[in-house]
Amino acid sequence: MKRTLAFGGLVATAGLLAAGLAAPAQAAGDVATDPLATSSIAAYNVIAYWTNETNANLINATPYNVETQAVAKHVSKGGPAPDSKPGIVPAIGDEKKTVAKSKNVNLPKTTGKVFFTGADNKSHWCTATSVQSQYKNLVATAGHCVYDTESNAATLDNWVFIPGYYQAKSPWGIYVGKQAFTHYDFDVYEDADRNYAFVTVYNGLEAYKGDPTIDANPQAWKEIKEDAWKLYDESIRAVTTVDGKKHFWVKKFVDTGALGANVGGQGLAYNQKVGKPVFVFGYPSGKHLDGNQAYSGQTLKWTYGKTFAVQAPAIKGEELIGTKSSFTGEGALGSAWLVNYNNGRRVGYLNGVTIGVSDTDNNNRFDTSFSPYFDGELAGVYNAAKNLWSGSIA
Repeated sequence: MKRTLAFGGLVATAGLLAAGLAAPAQAAGDVATDPLATSSIAAYNVIAYWTNETNANLINATPYNVETQAVAKHVSKGGPAPDSKPGIVPAIGDEKKTVAKSKNVNLPKTTGKVFFTGADNKSHWCTATSVQSQYKNLVATAGHCVYDTESNAATLDNWVFIPGYYQAKSPWGIYVGKQAFTHYDFDVYEDADRNYAFVTVYNGLEAYKGDPTIDANPQAWKEIKEDAWKLYDESIRAVTTVDGKKHFWVKKFVDTGALGANVGGQGLAYNQKVGKPVFVFGYPSGKHLDGNQAYSGQTLKWTYGKTFAVQAPAIKGEELIGTKSSFTGEGALGSAWLVNYNNGRRVGYLNGVTIGVSDTDNNNRFDTSFSPYFDGELAGVYNAAKNLWSGSIA
């Protein structure tokens, strides 16, 4: 992980890349995009990484922590300003529907955890959420929960999204990332003002349960051609000999359908006025600065408050917004900030993602979360990703 540097005040994520690094694999205007799993075989191997040995890597994954200390100041006047007209994208299924308000806070089905392999070759996770898109296949999270800011490689490995994740359970399947999108300034310069990412995902997969042997559970395997044998991870392949002939098999997975069709997808709001009330949904896990372990990271939590302008020049954070929150940084990175949240439909408009937390009154307890301000630059990245098809890999 990155070395923690003490400058006082705000805890923010991501550092600065050294000069002279290569440009992203593909860039169009201000949008940077990189492939994740580009084939069904690659996606199968990613699934195998997480589901082998009774989901051992899922269970042993730890919250991602790329935090650094940085000086920041609360901006009482001014702050982030719209760079074009305000815009909204309705949530999946919420295009024309309205329901009565609820007094309770019903947790959204759209939020879950993204799992990946970090620069330390260990399994980690962040928070993320499903968002509206043409093919119901788009996930939003913090940029450093997709792009590798530790070893400066392109993207993090073995990237999957599991909505509703709890104790190695995937109630709506596991969604393998196909293509990642972020702003060019984050991909190249790790600019905190652009620390967000959108990822297209394949249809969900769920492995057959039972004893993973052909004889004990023949439905859990499918026969493949011999020339495809070496393309699959050893953990999901097997061979039998019948009447002197070899038969080659790989573990079979069930297609659970498109992400948005299963859990819905939040809308999107950008160029909004600072000061709106916002719900933050995430999986906080780490300790407060005084050592208090307030959250386990196992269950989805929420906070509520109005947004305000924040600046953190040390991490190139000139257009950030904050909200009062007791979330610790670990695990909560990538948390969804939803404005106009409808309790009845459990959807609203995504208007931020947590990229760091802060102890603003120096009492050794985190009291503020902060996010990039969603403006037209954010909308441009979203628009580049929202209409791309992923399909099934089962």
